Amino acid sequence: MAKIETHNWNFLATHRSWEDIASALLGVAVLLAPIAIDVTGSTLALTSAGVTGVLIIALAMLENVSWRRWEEVLEMLAGAWLIASPFVFGYGGVEASFHMLAGALVVLLGALEYWQDRNRAA
Repeated sequence: MAKIETHNWNFLATHRSWEDIASALLGVAVLLAPIAIDVTGSTLALTSAGVTGVLIIALAMLENVSWRRWEEVLEMLAGAWLIASPFVFGYGGVEASFHMLAGALVVLLGALEYWQDRNRAA
């Protein structure tokens, strides 16, 4: 009789510190992106991206101090703002693509962490 393999879904159940580090690194990348790429956005768009990058870094590092689910919610909102900001401020090119990609990764990491922390108190 053939042995049926079962999958270990522990990856989805355990919050790991690399997830917070990855989120913080994405925040650093968003913060430093105007230096690395040709900036086409307005000053308001650059300020928004800088503030959002700092917020993502702070939320990711706060997770190492105090585990709360609201941090992931704010992190997902910050990622969603990064995705929306090229449309709100009307800029395009590499900068817009980078913000949308980084925002999507922040949202995905935040959702994963939120799922992993589902049994914790808010």
